[in-house]
This record gives sequence, C-alpha cells and structure tokens, in this order.
Amino acid sequence: MKRLVPIVALILAGVARAWAGLGDSDEKIDDMYGNVLERHLRDDGSVSVLYQKGRYLYFVVFVNRRSVLERYSRVNGAGLSEREIARFLQANAGGAAWSPAAASTPRRFVRSDGGAEATYATVDGHPTLTIRQTARKSRASRFAE
Repeated sequence: MKRLVPIVALILAGVARAWAGLGDSDEKIDDMYGNVLERHLRDDGSVSVLYQKGRYLYFVVFVNRRSVLERYSRVNGAGLSEREIARFLQANAGGAAWSPAAASTPRRFVRSDGGAEATYATVDGHPTLTIRQTARKSRASRFAE
C-alpha cells in the first residue's frame, strides 16, 4: 500500500499538467491546444490565438509570450458541463483552489491566491468559460509597505 501512494500521486501530477493554462508559454499552449484557426497581433502588443482541438475552441491572449487570458467553449455552441468547467478551472489552479463567487449572473469563480478569476457567460453567442489573470501586489511590493 505504501508503494501505491507515490505512484498514484505521480500519475495525478502528470494528468494535471496534461492541460496547458494561465502563465504557460505560447509554445506549450500551441503543442497542447492543437490546430490554430486564427492569430492576431493586437494594438496593445498582445497576441490572441484561436485554437480548435477535438470538440473545444480555445481562445488565448498572450502577453510577453505567456498566457494571461483563456476562453473555453464547445465547437457546436453547446454549454459546458459542470465537470468540464471544473476540469478547466483545475487546469488553471496554479496550486490554489477555486471557489464560486457570491451568487451572480454570470457565474463567477475566484482563485484562493487572488491570481485569477473566471466567469461562465455567453460570449459571441456561445456559452464560454473565461479565465484571466488578475492584478495583484507582487511579493516585493508587499514587503516594501
């Protein structure tokens, strides 16, 4: 039994990183999210990329080649299941936990470390989970106060 615990932990760690997420590089996300449908250089210097892999569309905004916003929706326009929402949130947990924000429409989620927030709402006619990094004080600025 003692041998089984480390093996299960390694498998779960591998599965958790089988998804790309916020903060990951453009190269990793290109590898994980599959076929690029559109790529645009935005006026602010960021880059937006729309991917399709399987039944999902992934819209990602990169700043300095790192993901700062990700949107997940189904190709067929159907809503995401609770399990799918939980899976996408987990892929973007960054070692923290997600919890629902106070009852609201659209649905909102906050990450326990304050580093990201998520909303589940209709975007461009499709039910979409949007996860974005939030501005938070850096460790250095907290110690300077």
